[in-house]
Amino acid sequence: MNPDDPRVRRTRRRLRTALLSLAAEQELASVTMAAVARRAEINRATAYQHYADLDALVADAMEDAVAHVAHCAALCPLDTPDDATPAPLVDLFAHVAENAVLYRRMFAERGGARFSELLRARLTRELLSGFVEGRRPARHVAVPAELHASYVAGALVGVVAAAADTGRSPDADARDTWLLLTR
Repeated sequence: MNPDDPRVRRTRRRLRTALLSLAAEQELASVTMAAVARRAEINRATAYQHYADLDALVADAMEDAVAHVAHCAALCPLDTPDDATPAPLVDLFAHVAENAVLYRRMFAERGGARFSELLRARLTRELLSGFVEGRRPARHVAVPAELHASYVAGALVGVVAAAADTGRSPDADARDTWLLLTR
């Protein structure tokens, strides 16, 4: 199957959209590939031609969210003064608040460990790229960039999961996370 074929891209987009729609309505553990295929208005066998199982579809469907979180985190200037929360961090938590139901379900249910690992790995890669280029606080340069990126990524996964549950404002979550990262 050619992933560049417009029909393949269209079918995968329909499957991802159907999954996210179902996940917003019901617990992810109760979603089946058959239900996703029905919602996408395609044959279940076709769905399995594109994704080996529901977990693979879930991971692909969440890629946009993972990319958004990673992009925001990578834009954070880690040398911002402690009393000024970086705007990309506020954007990150605004995104989580807007999609809180989906994030709660992704962290808590089917594929929770897989989603956490996907998010942590993507965050680590994005952060490491910036850290290697020197975009990190001078007080941390003695720490290997790989370790620093892994540490910040793990912390962000934890606070994103918590933010999906708290119902606090994105500004408060961003401010408090910034305080934790800069202390």
